[in-house]
Amino acid sequence: MKSDSVSRAWSTPAALAGFGWVLTIAAVLWWLGTPDATDRLFVGILVLVLAAVSAYASLVRPRLEADTDGVTVRSLRGTHSWPWQQVRVLVRHNQRFGRTVETLELEVPEQHRAGGLIVLTKLELGADARDVADQLGRIRP
Repeated sequence: MKSDSVSRAWSTPAALAGFGWVLTIAAVLWWLGTPDATDRLFVGILVLVLAAVSAYASLVRPRLEADTDGVTVRSLRGTHSWPWQQVRVLVRHNQRFGRTVETLELEVPEQHRAGGLIVLTKLELGADARDVADQLGRIRP
């Protein structure tokens, strides 16, 4: 993305990613102090899951960036950018466990590995999907 006076970025809150790393360290200490092999297996799996989630939240920052040129999405596969003419922004409302969950969907060309449909949650954006969509609408020329 070009440096522009109208640009914005969204990602998982740094405090939440940091808390994930704190939980990972606590789980490692628990794993080191567990004498039973079965418990070590389950706590070891917990360590791996916490480390993977924390690493993901740390490595894909910022998850979404936008400026007047277009949008950029960062994933574990790399960073992909699309001009506004190729991007369609939608907010979806889905029922999950008796709650309505909003997701931000970006429809982009399928020419890239990350192409097609990119679904971003409140956890990944650090903000409500509707608020992000509104801000994207103001940034889009």
